[in-house]
Amino acid sequence: MAGQHYDVLVIGGGNAGVSLAARLHRYGVKDVAVMEPGDQHFYQPLFSHIAGGRAKPSEAVRPQRSVMPPGVEWIRDGAVGIDPASNTVSMASGGHLGYGHLVVCPGLQLDWDKIPGLAGAVQSPSGASHYEFSLAAKAWTLLRGLKAGTAVFTMPSGPIKCGGASQKPMYLACDYWREQGVLHDIRVVMVQPSATVFGVPAVDDELKRKIAEYGVELRLESELVSVEAAAQNVLIRDNATGSTEELHYDVLNAVPPQSAPDWLKATELPAPDDSGGFVEVDPQTLRHVRFANIWSLGDAAATTNSKSGGALRKQTKVLAKNLVAAREGRPLTEKYDGYSVCPFTVSRSTVVFAEFDDHYRPMPSVPKLPTWKESRASWVVDRDIFPRVYWNLILKGRA
Repeated sequence: MAGQHYDVLVIGGGNAGVSLAARLHRYGVKDVAVMEPGDQHFYQPLFSHIAGGRAKPSEAVRPQRSVMPPGVEWIRDGAVGIDPASNTVSMASGGHLGYGHLVVCPGLQLDWDKIPGLAGAVQSPSGASHYEFSLAAKAWTLLRGLKAGTAVFTMPSGPIKCGGASQKPMYLACDYWREQGVLHDIRVVMVQPSATVFGVPAVDDELKRKIAEYGVELRLESELVSVEAAAQNVLIRDNATGSTEELHYDVLNAVPPQSAPDWLKATELPAPDDSGGFVEVDPQTLRHVRFANIWSLGDAAATTNSKSGGALRKQTKVLAKNLVAAREGRPLTEKYDGYSVCPFTVSRSTVVFAEFDDHYRPMPSVPKLPTWKESRASWVVDRDIFPRVYWNLILKGRA
């Protein structure tokens, strides 16, 4: 592939890259290629269900080849550098690819080593993380097997993909333990870096109700700062007071800190003061603020919204239409409105459905419908309907 040139080159073959490439092809852009080194494609919202015993791992993965849009070239290689001056991307295997327009959406990297001991802890017999596909089923094995003791669930500070997902296996596990009659013998601790459970007032009220119902000990404005896997101890810091607390755990389900890939941080694309390495785009048009033929969406873009698949679905439409307009010399009229969504699985059959904007104000798709109330119908949408929509419509650029 070295030396090839494409009208539109997309870095990343996840939800963002595949759905955008499919939509661009539908809009008449025929010379589109997607760079993706992996041979498996994941539907990440199901990882929480796997960790909570409500989905099988096989439901969340398909061969990458099977989801690539017809007419779009799949380049099985990774990016390691971008040169906006020469309009080229450096490949992991060597050589360069040229582009007319570049879309950067490689997702986030999981920074396990930023918390001392965490990488080893999630590989140990008592630790796991549903943010890693290979560890999600292990999380359920550990949670299902716990009959007494302490379970600790943590979320890091900083931008992460679907921040609310950090809580979901906890609720699923609590409901299971209650069904088994052992919840009263298990101490459940949830560590949250924010000042509230989530940030949307009505949603917070519902989540706090469930937290009280399950007897969860909530540590707000707190973070995991280190883990001793051999001793099964975690050190938790209260960021409001600066004090620390050591907890012994029988099961640890931790979410790692996250950032843009290291190779992306080293390019000219992030803002100079952005240590996270996110691509500096106009948050409404999704076009780079300094390079007119570079675009970004999804988790690696420096947008102001909460990162989620629901946000990405709206971004894809905006970016695709704006990129087509730019190719034709027309103004960019499409604007992303900051919408995001997070379905909280608060029991094994109900969901609290949070829809909000980039200021965490309610933004329901159906006005006046209280989707933030715990609901069986929302469970059906999240667990049964959304996966079908993803595989059959979103990845084909039709939703």
